[in-house]
Amino acid sequence: MSDGAEVPLRELNQQTSRVLARVAAGETVTITKDGVPIGDIVPRGTLTGPPAYPFRTDPMGDLDLPDLGGPALDDDEINATLRGMGEAAANEGVDD
Repeated sequence: MSDGAEVPLRELNQQTSRVLARVAAGETVTITKDGVPIGDIVPRGTLTGPPAYPFRTDPMGDLDLPDLGGPALDDDEINATLRGMGEAAANEGVDD
């Protein structure tokens, strides 16, 4: 079983059963159209990489945050503050 075989869309259309038999045997098949990969057919349960979300997850550029006159904090100070907030919330309602 080779991994990463390419199958043209026309072949998938004409020989679907054969292509799916290869996938059932554990092979990952990349479907191409005019030589360009357009999708993969993978055996069930195979991890294929990052999930495809039905919504945008990419950054939308730099944030333009207003200066509120507070102290300038570096990443470590921000992380320490946020960790402290989480610990405080977890300890709420705990009797000593």
